[in-house]
Amino acid sequence: MVELTWQGDVAVVRMGDGVTDDENRFDGDAVARWHAVIDEVEAKEGPCALVTTGSGKFYSNGLDLAWLGTEGNDARGMLRDLHRLWGRILGFGGITVAAVNGHAFGAGALLSSAHDRIVMRADRGYWCMPEVDIHLPVGEAMSKLLLANIPRRAILDALVTAHRFTGPEALEAGIAAEIAPADEVLERAVAHAAALAHKDREVIAVHKRILHGATIDALNGEKLA
Repeated sequence: MVELTWQGDVAVVRMGDGVTDDENRFDGDAVARWHAVIDEVEAKEGPCALVTTGSGKFYSNGLDLAWLGTEGNDARGMLRDLHRLWGRILGFGGITVAAVNGHAFGAGALLSSAHDRIVMRADRGYWCMPEVDIHLPVGEAMSKLLLANIPRRAILDALVTAHRFTGPEALEAGIAAEIAPADEVLERAVAHAAALAHKDREVIAVHKRILHGATIDALNGEKLA
């Protein structure tokens, strides 16, 4: 489930239903829903900012590998659409904040990295790129996405060692801009976004294009085997 609600001018996109212990993984339906939600947010006129979050123990535990293993060509199409989704958030015309309420692994960590700011739970939950341990190298566009907003030293540790960054470690490494108690993560993310929602969206989009245009193009055009 990917649900859109509004808190004033802040679009809050939540993965999971908040009741079941869903790992908020990406499959074809989830990615399609994400694009529909971003379409709706982008269509809003006037002030707007974007916050994304998860539910329960997870922000997102990454790709649904079981689904990918059964879908053939549909899986390749989903992966292309997922890359495009990251690019849309990276270039979004407005302030974006990832409220990382729990574990963010693989594609979930990449989703958080597409945002302007990460607020992470202080006491539990890891931010991790586990690909070296599952023998699945990241693509070039994924590495560019990480480099857009995450310090290079942290990326090296993440990709070479699959280190699981706690909230305090993520803050020290520059992955997270802020850590908070579990019941304050979303609140703080929304407060930051709301304070900046009035900023000129067209100018923000231009500036993000200047900063991240090559990465967005790579995410839009990377060929997948």
